[in-house]
Amino acid sequence: MQSISRPVSSGILLLILILSLAGCEDRRNETQLQISVRTAEVDPPVKKPPPELVTTQAAFIEVSTKVTPSVVNIRAARISRGSELGPLFDDFFGDLFRNLPQERKAQSLGSGFIISEDGYILTNEHVVKGAEEIKVKLSDQRVYDGKVVGIDPSTDVAVLKIEPDDSLVAAVLGDSDALQVGQWALAIGNPFGLDRTLTVGVISATGRANVGIEDYEDFIQTDASINPGNSGGPLLNMYGEVVGINTAIVATGQGIGFAIPINLAKLIADQLIEKGEVTRGWLGVSIQALTPELAESFGLDRMTGALVNQVLPGGPAEKAGVRRGDVLLTLDGREVRGVRALQLLVASTPAGKTVDLEILRNGKRQNLPVTVAAQEPEERAAEPAAVGKGVGLGLVVAPAEEGGVRVDEVDPGSAAAAAGVRPGDRVLSLNQQEVRDLASFNKAAKEALKGKNVVLLLRREEMTLYLAFPAS
Repeated sequence: MQSISRPVSSGILLLILILSLAGCEDRRNETQLQISVRTAEVDPPVKKPPPELVTTQAAFIEVSTKVTPSVVNIRAARISRGSELGPLFDDFFGDLFRNLPQERKAQSLGSGFIISEDGYILTNEHVVKGAEEIKVKLSDQRVYDGKVVGIDPSTDVAVLKIEPDDSLVAAVLGDSDALQVGQWALAIGNPFGLDRTLTVGVISATGRANVGIEDYEDFIQTDASINPGNSGGPLLNMYGEVVGINTAIVATGQGIGFAIPINLAKLIADQLIEKGEVTRGWLGVSIQALTPELAESFGLDRMTGALVNQVLPGGPAEKAGVRRGDVLLTLDGREVRGVRALQLLVASTPAGKTVDLEILRNGKRQNLPVTVAAQEPEERAAEPAAVGKGVGLGLVVAPAEEGGVRVDEVDPGSAAAAAGVRPGDRVLSLNQQEVRDLASFNKAAKEALKGKNVVLLLRREEMTLYLAFPAS
């Protein structure tokens, strides 16, 4: 019996074990997922998020919901024509395939946003540049042919037009001049073809110039993610107003994107819609940036404004009484922060408008009314001249045929060399003293060495410029 009972007891134990494991498995399956339904039975891990975060989240959702219908996807096709077979292919097959047309279609993706119910769209010029076919896809997936109304390569702004079947949802334009660093910034676009992507960040800076992207720069900097395909899309504030056009990124950095201020873009768009081209203001001066030495020499406590090194004959500035050596401080009540800022201010001023120009002359501030003229295609609102820095003098000069003195040699280790003085430069004045000959140059130089700074006014080919450096 013992031999019979032992196998039976082992089987019973095995059965019990299997059933027990099955029960455990059932219980494990029943409790594997913790699902929150926001009810009294199952609470979320965080019962009460901070109210301000919930409010901000709701604001982001509302901006996306309200603005996304006005954001469009732009597909621009460019067709290149010509033989792509190569000379080796041509030599081998002769004329057999030589006359066959070869076409390649290259497509680029970008973004834009609707600015009127009847189908005007704002985007970047580089999104549609050279396009032979433009397709615009709306948020409801409808696709229309896009027509270029006008482009402005100098600011990278373009206006398109589609012919919709019914009224469209237009974006609301805000005031980019009112932006402050630290405000929320939301970007909507189509990065890498991913329709209507929303990214969030802050306004990192305003008034960014000297970026080297466009002729006229006044960029908004943001850390809201901007990627290829975002170009032309809107940068928004928390009210859902468009404050900029997303334009560029710094490829070697992270969180550095640039947008064209909407106030500037609107000025351009209005002209493109009205007449298909842009007319800019022109002042008729050549200017240069201020160095610390130049600023101190002209009695400024900081490097603000733009220094006039040439007044063009017959231009608005000459008629207003602007002189070489004046420092331009404000235009129409707006501060001139530098060369690029003045160029943009003048270019944005309507031709024929008379504005107040504040200048610094001989240490005294004064105001001159100037009537801005229309800029011709070959002209700039204000051309900058190169400027250098340095410490010391070290020049060998000789009489110049045109009068004054000509620089023959520059000591490589001198202040003049470091400041950018070159052989061939003609010295017109030294520390505001006219240089007529060697004697006047030597006299002015001797006096300058007793002071703190040396300020030279030079003529270089067709350009005049000031250079300043410490006299020690």
